[in-house]
Amino acid sequence: MVIFNDMEAEPGGGEGASSVALARLAASDVAAPAAPELPVDALARLPELGAGGGDPYWRLVSAFLVGYPPHSSRAYFGDLKAWYAWCAAADVHPLQARRHHVDVWVRHLSETPQPATGRPASPASIARRLSCLSKFYDYGIRDAQLLEHSPVANVRRPKVSEDSSTVGLTADELDRLLTAAEEHGPRSAALLSLLVYNGLRISEALGCDIEHFTHQRGHRVLRIVRKGGKASTEPLAPIVLHALETYVAERDGGPIFLSADGDMRLSYSTSYALIRRLARKAGIAAADKISPHSLRHSFATELLGAGVPLQDVQDAMGHADPRTTRAYDRSRHNLDHHPTYTMAAQLHRTPAGGARALGRDPEAEGHGTADAV
Repeated sequence: MVIFNDMEAEPGGGEGASSVALARLAASDVAAPAAPELPVDALARLPELGAGGGDPYWRLVSAFLVGYPPHSSRAYFGDLKAWYAWCAAADVHPLQARRHHVDVWVRHLSETPQPATGRPASPASIARRLSCLSKFYDYGIRDAQLLEHSPVANVRRPKVSEDSSTVGLTADELDRLLTAAEEHGPRSAALLSLLVYNGLRISEALGCDIEHFTHQRGHRVLRIVRKGGKASTEPLAPIVLHALETYVAERDGGPIFLSADGDMRLSYSTSYALIRRLARKAGIAAADKISPHSLRHSFATELLGAGVPLQDVQDAMGHADPRTTRAYDRSRHNLDHHPTYTMAAQLHRTPAGGARALGRDPEAEGHGTADAV
């Protein structure tokens, strides 16, 4: 029987990360109603959370999360925490919830501004949370043998649009952003180079240690851990290699990307703010809407637009399903060749505000010119 202690994890998600999250929840002042009667033998096999074993829900959560890598574990934990808080407010224990409780929660998410964003949850966010709950309750039924039903089993999932809301950048904007990063310093240049030239997720880049920067068959490579815990070896173009070698210098251990004071791993929030700050310095119009994923998005759209085969881009991005990669190509095609531009050309009208009143940058590569109208 395992007892999780209130231990501290390495920044960025290392060994013990789930223990920290669970300890924090165990101390939470949000409490759901008393748990239902559960099979004693199955309950005894679950980890204990301090004195008295703890709420069976959190014990099941701890067992469920232990099999996932840190990044996935943290994301699932946030979803499970949100579900628990809603159940507590609704005066129902989450292990007694039924389908109608989940349906009401989904409506709540879709209509009520969320604390983190100030807006109702998007269909994609709701679908992700339902996916997490579905896996959790299935685990409780099949693996833990603690539950007899899943309240999520027949819940309708929201339809998720294939049109990404992520702000993408043009090749010119990427070039200006990289220049701003190089002027800012070695850490910024190394991080932005990896995100732009290799299309890495920010978690993949921040999770790398010095030992992952190595050699393979004559190439300098970076070994990363993809979403879902899959390992991948990334070749490094000369310009990326130079940026990494300049930043790493003589260091022989620890995280590649360090915080400003050099005593801990660079955090996601700091990276997010850094990228926006550099985008503003580069004079990018949508700077305040850019996220780390914007660079990954741009990696895909630029390569697909340049004629790189879909399968090659899919492999580079670590997508399991080619449809995920195709969404980037479809997004670019729909914007660049949208009939609205043909309609504007047919009417031969000139906007009073000049070329930019057309809604796009006439100088963007491959986008045509305002003179066509």
